[in-house]
Formats: sequence, structure tokens, C-alpha cells
Amino acid sequence: MSTSRPLERQAEGSTESSTEPAFAESASGESDGGAVAFEGTHSLGSPLKSTLKSIRALRFGPVSLRYYPRALAVSGILVVLLLAAVALHLAFGGTPLSYPDVIAALFGDTSKKKIHLAVTEFRAPRTMAAVLVGACLAAAGAITQTVARNPLASPDVLGVTAGASFGAVTVLVIGGGGHAGLSGAAALIGMPAAAFAAGIISGTAVYALAYRRGIDSYRLVLVGLGISGLAASLTTWILTLGDVTSAAQALTWMMGSLNGKDWAIVQPMAAAAVVLLAAALLCGRWLLLASFGEDTAVGLGARVGRIRLTALSLAVLLAAVATVVAGPVAFVALASPQVARMISRSVVPPIALSALVGAVFVLLADTVSANALSAPLPVGVATAVVGAPYLIYLILKYQRRLT
Repeated sequence: MSTSRPLERQAEGSTESSTEPAFAESASGESDGGAVAFEGTHSLGSPLKSTLKSIRALRFGPVSLRYYPRALAVSGILVVLLLAAVALHLAFGGTPLSYPDVIAALFGDTSKKKIHLAVTEFRAPRTMAAVLVGACLAAAGAITQTVARNPLASPDVLGVTAGASFGAVTVLVIGGGGHAGLSGAAALIGMPAAAFAAGIISGTAVYALAYRRGIDSYRLVLVGLGISGLAASLTTWILTLGDVTSAAQALTWMMGSLNGKDWAIVQPMAAAAVVLLAAALLCGRWLLLASFGEDTAVGLGARVGRIRLTALSLAVLLAAVATVVAGPVAFVALASPQVARMISRSVVPPIALSALVGAVFVLLADTVSANALSAPLPVGVATAVVGAPYLIYLILKYQRRLT
């Protein structure tokens, strides 16, 4: 890999001509506190230079590897927090378990059969599902916010989760049961396949309707809100067609729930999530270039249209996979990328850090929602309690910038 000096020289020479809004600090160079703003100015060079100055390089003969010291330090802290959240999630449940017993069960100790069964067959799949759902939603949010150049953009806003909800609820209600009245392999595939297909169709429709010789962030968000509203209306209509039991199951799923997850559901999701997250990480470097504006990105050798199409496709797939497993867990995709951006002081939400933040967020939310009250709550309730005030904060902050 090349060193950062040629990139810096190219970037400094090309940022003068860019007038597009970007993830940027203010023209005076003051930090915006972690929130992303639209800046219709020529001050794009400030965040670009600050990003390039934070790059360090490890050189091995003719090969150099770029890295960000702060991002590495934050990643290490988040990994520790993730491991602690996993241990907490496994230990707390209907019957609290000690951490030594949990660790022993994970490493195959069968001397305490009940504990081993509880940890490996009941709690571990739910914990794995929480980690993957949080990581996938947060990574999808980081991608959509970078492509749309808008901190309010997320799969929730762009219609992906609403579309997946429509597909799943249709199978739940019209099929007459939790798995469309089917059994065996068909029961395992029916609802997830419908949710996944509907999520992809919704994402494709948003992209097709918003595309006009390129993607405009405002148009993308507005079309996404329209598709979300349409899908929500259709979902409500479908609920009126079913019996009370099916409608209750659908409403619980629509709130975002990790109840009843087993390895048969989690393992296919894990395989898909690993592939998609790896592809998203590989796409991260090009997303960073595209975020500097089209003129700058083209000057640095990036094909902006292809990058945005590929990135949005990955975001749709990531959100659809997460929604298939847990339903539309609200605000994870919205809040996690901005938290990651704030703590890493990055120009755009970093995908890897966003995934770690999202995994920790969902794990802690599920631990609280399942144990805080006498009756367990869906994890989506806990994430909404945290995410809704944050959304209001973002809107007010963005509104103040426009006035």
C-alpha cells in the first residue's frame, strides 16, 4: 500500500474546487461535537487535512500499511467493553449464573449439565444474535450516513427495515402462525425469506426512485421516508386481516425482539453477516474518498457512482439480515455510527467502530430489557428509549445550523 504523502498532496490540490456539502467541521476549524452537518462551503480541506495528519504508516520495505492510532486505541477499548457485555448478557437471565460457571460452560465443561445446557443452548444463541444484529445495523447505518452525507440517514429512514417488516408480517398474519403455518425446513425459511426479499425490494425501489444521474442525499432520504410510510401502511392493513394471536406475534416481532433465538436461526445469519461485514470493511476506504465530494474523489481515482451503488447494496443486505433475525430494532443504525464518529474524531462514521458500538449497544439494551422489570421487554423498547432522545437532539442541532 502506498504512503499517505502522495495522497495528501493530491487532496490538498483538489479540495479547492469542491463545493459539495460534506461530513465536515466548521470553517473555523472548531469541532462540531461529533454530529455531522451539511456545510455548503469551500472548507472541505480542513477535515481532510486533519484526517491525513492522523495517519501513521508501518513500512516493510517497499510496502507500507496506513493506520490511525486513535482508532486503534478506541477499537481496543470497545473490544474490551464488548467482551464484558457478552459476559454480562450470558450471566444474567431467569437464573443468574456466576462468571466462572459461564466461562467453564463456554469452554466445554459439562460437570454442571444444567448450567452447560442453559449457557450453550439457550443464552449463547441469543447473545450471538444480539452481537450480530447490532453490528450489522450499525455498519449499515454508517454506510448510509456516509453515502447520503446526512446523520439522519439510516436503514430505518430509507425503508429497508419497514419493507422487511412488511414481508415478515405478511407471512406471520396471512399464514396463520409464527412460521406461516408451515413446518420443518419450510418453517425455518418462510418468514426469514419473505422479510429478506421485501427488505431488498424496498431498498432497490428507494435507490431506483432517488437516482437522477447520481444520488442526491435529500432526494434519497425523502424517497426513503415515502417508501417507509407506504410499507408501514401496508403492514398496518395486513395486521387487520389476521386473528388476534397472529397479530400479537407480529406486533411483538415488529418491536424488535431476540426472544427464542436458537442456533438454527443464528448460524445462517452469522455466515451471511461475516461475509457482508468483511465486504463493508473493504469498501470503507473508498467510502472515505467519496465523502470528500465528487470532484475530490474523482481526482483521487475513485468511481463515485459505482462506490455509492455498491455501498448502498451492502447496507441494504446488512439491514435485511439483521431485521430477519430480530425485527426492526430501532435507532441502532442511527445512533451507533455517530457515537463511533464522535469517539474516534473521524470525518465519517468508521464502519468497524460503528459495528463494535452497535454490538455493545444491543447487548446492553437486551440485558436491561430482559431483566430490569418483572416481565421481559423486547430489545427494541430499550433501544428506542435511548435512541429517540438522541434523534431529537440531532434534529435540533441540525436545525440550529440551518438558522
